[in-house]
Amino acid sequence: MRKKTSDPRAHETPAAGETIGAGGTTVENGLKELSSALAGAESAKAALSVDPAAPPLNQDPQLLSDFLVEAREHLANIEARLLEIEQGSQTGETLHSAFRSFHTIKGLAGFLDYEVIQRVSHEVESLLDLARNGELVLSPSTVDVVLHAGDYLAIWLNSIEAAQQGRPVEAPPSPDALLARVRMAATQTPDEEEAPPRQLETQQSGPDAPSASSSSRGRAGESSLIKVDTAKLEFLVDMVGELVIAQSMLRHNPDLHGVKSPRLQRDISHLSRVTGEVQKTAMAMRMVPIGQLFRRMTRLVRDLARKSGKLAELELYGEDVELDRTIVEELADPLVHMLRNSMDHGLEKPEERTAAGKSQTGRVRLKASHQAGMIVIELSDDGRGLSRQKILQKAVDRGLVSADAHLSDSDVFHLIFEPGFSTAEQVTDVSGRGVGMDVVRKHVARLRGRIEIVSTSGSGTTFLLKLPLTLAIIDGLVVLVGGERYIVPIFSVREIFKPRPDSIFTVEGRGEMVMVRDHLLPVVRLGEKLGIGHAGRNVEEGLMIVGESESRTFCLLVDELAGKQEVVIKNLGPTFKDVRGIAGGAILGDGRVGLILDLASVAGEAGAVSRR
Repeated sequence: MRKKTSDPRAHETPAAGETIGAGGTTVENGLKELSSALAGAESAKAALSVDPAAPPLNQDPQLLSDFLVEAREHLANIEARLLEIEQGSQTGETLHSAFRSFHTIKGLAGFLDYEVIQRVSHEVESLLDLARNGELVLSPSTVDVVLHAGDYLAIWLNSIEAAQQGRPVEAPPSPDALLARVRMAATQTPDEEEAPPRQLETQQSGPDAPSASSSSRGRAGESSLIKVDTAKLEFLVDMVGELVIAQSMLRHNPDLHGVKSPRLQRDISHLSRVTGEVQKTAMAMRMVPIGQLFRRMTRLVRDLARKSGKLAELELYGEDVELDRTIVEELADPLVHMLRNSMDHGLEKPEERTAAGKSQTGRVRLKASHQAGMIVIELSDDGRGLSRQKILQKAVDRGLVSADAHLSDSDVFHLIFEPGFSTAEQVTDVSGRGVGMDVVRKHVARLRGRIEIVSTSGSGTTFLLKLPLTLAIIDGLVVLVGGERYIVPIFSVREIFKPRPDSIFTVEGRGEMVMVRDHLLPVVRLGEKLGIGHAGRNVEEGLMIVGESESRTFCLLVDELAGKQEVVIKNLGPTFKDVRGIAGGAILGDGRVGLILDLASVAGEAGAVSRR
């Protein structure tokens, strides 16, 4: 504890007639001067026209927005540093970094008159100061208290943001109980401190693992970064998309095709190169590392492990892989549900793992990588794996499949994504209601991605989420149906072929089917689905596109293939938002609009036939 020192002469009262200044001014003269100074101050205040009823600083929208952004950044830093401390992997700077973050939040909150945030930050700052001075060891229970304080501050930030946006605000709970816990943790003696169990470890392997030198370089380079309003960034990206469309229309302008000027052709080629570079740069501005999302999962696994009494080791790979900011935000919910599923259903209790000849500590791995122009997010565990028999029996009981159905392992495993499907024997506050995996499938489908499952009973389960790099631009196949042009997203296309007459069958109760590589797949006539009257009637006269969506495989019948093109996706607005089968629009090179197909809606129930 620090001792307060003071000068004893500071409180001494001078004797009568004693001088108190270099000029020998008496007490009486000093009082007169003080009175004169106070009067001068009042005159200056009146001259400056200070308004005592001026609005507080926390009513300034810009100041408030900056405060929310900066405070949330500090809370994320606090959580990361505390987890490092608990895992025993901290450096000398780790504790100081968490302390500084609480100190900064306290200062910002005091500046904006948020008294509760200031009080909580001050108490936690005092607790961490004891740890910095070596007077307190941060045990797991103490780390819990500090993390809960961070959660409490996050609740306050959410309430402040809701009030700023005019949304209904629920008053945060009183901080008294939390402050009492913080003060109790600060008075804990070394004898009472518990040894920190290594219940959660985070490993960052390979070139993605950050080092102390790399983190210091990151801090040194922060001065070269600026914060930009996301609305301005989105507008810039939209305008670049318009620029790309305008350049494409100019290049395909028929009036210019007849001009045989080498200089004009050079200028158009140069414009194409510059536009391409501007487009790449604008798209790169939307890209963010997925590591920030992965690191948020560390806290989740840690809390779930402590709650369930399991031991878990989280491994992170590919944190530097970048993808669209919107995709990163949308991936948060699917990853949360999948991790909760792995921790609750996948990993066994320590005694079960020992009996099975495994290490008591289960391993959960999150990995991001590039593959064939897409991002692959891999979530795997070395737990008990999926039980094919258990899932199949549950599906039969619910009437999802027939008892004599012949399904592959992949088809059976994908049944867990059905709404309300769960094999849990009892519902817990972690999982068991059959909601989580259904949410995962819907989110991934909305991101134009797909999920693959690989599982071995007794050895673990791996989920592979395959997603596009960005939601703003897609590669598409331009197809013709009855004279109209449509765009089929190329990530949903497996192959294209010309059907033979002897490969077409009509199956009772299933309609038209086509034999593709020894498998019967349903035929979806795009012209009939979209109500185009002049679409071709004979299957063998058209082209078959083998597509897949949400684990369904089918054949899309079109008249012709016009080519492949990279297109900028345009929203069709609220008027057409409920039109089934259409995901958006794109302006093609000749200035005409091509509709982008939503294959999941186009296929409808036809695709479900192949799955069953």
